[in-house]
Amino acid sequence: MDRTELADFLRRCRTRLAPADVGLPRGARRRTPGLRREEVAQLAGMSTDHYTRLEQARGSRPSRQMLAAVARALRLTEDERDHLFHLGGEEPSHHRTPTDHVRPGLLLILDRLTDVPARVVSDRGDVLAQNAMSKALHGDAAAGPEAEHNVVWRFFTDPAARDHFPAEDHDRAARAAVADLRATLARRPDDPRLKALVRRLRARSEEFSALWDHHEVAVRRADVKRFLHPVVGLLELDCEVLLSPEHDQRLVVYTARPGSESHERLELLRVVGLQDLTRG
Repeated sequence: MDRTELADFLRRCRTRLAPADVGLPRGARRRTPGLRREEVAQLAGMSTDHYTRLEQARGSRPSRQMLAAVARALRLTEDERDHLFHLGGEEPSHHRTPTDHVRPGLLLILDRLTDVPARVVSDRGDVLAQNAMSKALHGDAAAGPEAEHNVVWRFFTDPAARDHFPAEDHDRAARAAVADLRATLARRPDDPRLKALVRRLRARSEEFSALWDHHEVAVRRADVKRFLHPVVGLLELDCEVLLSPEHDQRLVVYTARPGSESHERLELLRVVGLQDLTRG
C-alpha cells in the first residue's frame, strides 16, 4: 500500500468534482474547489474520520469493498479505479466485463433522480448503487454483509426480505428472479461468480432449486411492482429498466402514476426518507 500516493490521488480526484456532479446541492459558498471530505465519505458510506485519514496518508489499509465504494463516490473511470486499487494494496479485477464498477454515465443519471427511487443493479442481482429514495424504499443495501447485497439471495434466504412485497406477489417475483438469473448464466456460462451464486442458492433454498429446474428464461424489463412500506403503506410503482450497452448493469427506476394514491405515498416517502437520512 502506498499511503502517500493514495492520499494525493484521492485529494486530486475529490477537488475536480463539483457537488452538482454527484447530485448534491451546492450550498454555501466554498473556499476551495471540489467536494468536501465529509461529502465523499457520505457518498461512500464511511465515516468522515476514516476517509480523512486516507487523505492524510495515515489511514489503515482499506478493504476492497471500501476502495470500490470510494471509486464510485469519486466517479472514477475503470482505469482510475484500477489505479486506486493498486495504491490501496489490492489487485483490481482482471475481468473488464462484467464489472462491479458502476459506469460514470449511469451514476450521472442516478444522481439526477432525486424524487423517485432508483438503483443500479448488476445482472447477477447485486445492488451496486442507490439514490436516497431507493434507500428509503428498499433499505440501504450497503449497510449489510456483502452477501446480502444480492437481491436474489436475500429474496430466497431472508424471510424479512419478502415482507416488502404483498404475499400474493411472492410466487410471481420468485419466478421472475430465477428466470432472469437463468438468462444471465446463459450469456456467461463460464462466469465463476454466477455459477457459485446458483450453487449456493440451490443448496440453501428448495424453492429456488425447484424453480431453477423448471428452466424458465426471461430478462427483466419494464414491469409494475407492488411494495409494502412500513410507514407509507402499499405502493404500486411502474418499474423501468435501462440496460447498459453490455447489458451487465441496469438502472432501475420506480415511478408512480400522477394523481394516484401511490403517487401521494411516494411523495410522503420522499419526505420521510430524507428526514431519516438527515437524522442518521
